[in-house]
Amino acid sequence: MASSTRVNPRVPKEFGKITKEQQNNSNIPISVRLKNQGDFSHWKACIQGPDDTPYAGGRFTIDIVIPGQYPFCPPKMKFDTKVWHPNISSQTGAICLDILKGEWSPALTIRTALLSLQALLSTPEPDDPQDAVVASQYRTKLEEFKKNARNWTKLYAKDPEESEKQAKINQVMSLTTCDREKADLYLARYGWDQNTAVDKILSGEN
Repeated sequence: MASSTRVNPRVPKEFGKITKEQQNNSNIPISVRLKNQGDFSHWKACIQGPDDTPYAGGRFTIDIVIPGQYPFCPPKMKFDTKVWHPNISSQTGAICLDILKGEWSPALTIRTALLSLQALLSTPEPDDPQDAVVASQYRTKLEEFKKNARNWTKLYAKDPEESEKQAKINQVMSLTTCDREKADLYLARYGWDQNTAVDKILSGEN
């Protein structure tokens, strides 16, 4: 794990500003967390799919690695969530966005970059693609592109916290042969610690 002491002091301030926004306004389109507690060099962010686009209703997770030279060089961002978009690789999540490359400025922030990614979902740029196959479909078969983008959003762009909870429920069910309702109950009772939930179920606790 990278040491947070190597990160520019501006980074924790940026993180704190975004998290404070989250606490004060649940409707903001971005949220952030640290991948590992205390390490400000590696974030996970979530952006909402913009309304009136094929990505509406989706929650897209972004991996953010912040180099020691930040803010004099851009953060490294890629999509963890699979997304069908001309400027995002459908295979790796790599992003083609000018401010994450040559157009980056120290005056910009990680929050700015995340909002720019959300704007990119609204306004694809197929003439400067990251994924040539998707860009070609966007240019020549727009309705087919929209259908694929909507389907991928529905399939992959789920709330990561909810997806994690469902995975834990499934694991508890498989380890204890209990039903979904009981697995959910015990996980909620013990703070979603699946090991404790499994132990308590197997011990016969009611």
